[in-house]
Amino acid sequence: MTLWLRILIPAIALVWLYSGVHAADDFALRRARMVKEIAALTADSGTETGRHAIDARVMAAMEQVPRHKFVPPEQEHNAYENRPLPIGYGQTISQPYIVALMTDLMMVKPTDVVLEVGTGSGYQAAILAGLARAVYTIEIVEPLGMQAQERLQRLAYKQVETKVGDGYYGWEAHAPYDAIIVTAAASYVPSPLMRQLKPGGKMVIPVGAQFLTQYLLLIEKSDDGTVSTKQILPVRFVPLVGH
Repeated sequence: MTLWLRILIPAIALVWLYSGVHAADDFALRRARMVKEIAALTADSGTETGRHAIDARVMAAMEQVPRHKFVPPEQEHNAYENRPLPIGYGQTISQPYIVALMTDLMMVKPTDVVLEVGTGSGYQAAILAGLARAVYTIEIVEPLGMQAQERLQRLAYKQVETKVGDGYYGWEAHAPYDAIIVTAAASYVPSPLMRQLKPGGKMVIPVGAQFLTQYLLLIEKSDDGTVSTKQILPVRFVPLVGH
């Protein structure tokens, strides 16, 4: 090998390594800013939502999960903006603040088993993976479900199991669930999901028609099976597809 090649190859490798490290640091800084913005929005909306601060475990998960790896390449530069982004097939990845709020409302414990209806890109499931013992997530749009499965496996979210199917019916095989989260707006609360919610469990679901007002609901099932519902705030979600 000539002298100039001996010099050039290590130099190229060093530039490549520096670029990768710099990009990683930049994404980490953006995530930190995103988390600060979530904290500020939570404080501002606390009177409406009843949550003046997001639990520290949830905030830590929001800061650790690389949202830029859950969006299409053309949206990577927008990944840490506090807004929903298109992920294809008419679906979106939810606004980070809403992801944090919905996760916080469920009060997930390390021993919990959680059901998610509407996998999308897999981002919400990845957040839950850092909080729960197991996460089962269902996506009705087959290409999105397959992409999310591959992505979650590649990123080593081993607590998450995915399925392509109609989330209206839940996932009976792993029921009952300590918490259920629905990431698309239903016109009413699906009865199979209510049956699969464990006594003492919580469900967070947006309810309302696509072009009318939707509200994020917190549903709690008491130990004796009594159900209570609390309206949290108005939201805008893509409609729940299926039944």
